[in-house]
Amino acid sequence: MGDFSMQSLANAVWAFAIVGWSEVLLFAVIRKALEQRMSDFNVQNLANTAWAFATLGQPDAQLFTALAKDAKRRV
Repeated sequence: MGDFSMQSLANAVWAFAIVGWSEVLLFAVIRKALEQRMSDFNVQNLANTAWAFATLGQPDAQLFTALAKDAKRRV
């Protein structure tokens, strides 16, 4: 995941959600990358990622809390 820009990572998660593909292990790796590089996200990346995880039924309280904190900081 280190080779992905945050835009690319958000786009990939969004694309998986559009087609309804939810691989648990892949999303676990994505979660870790997101948590490590959250500050690199722009607001559109934050929104798309939250939508994708929710749409795919990938609830993660820690991730959603981190997304919410980062979004709140930017408002």
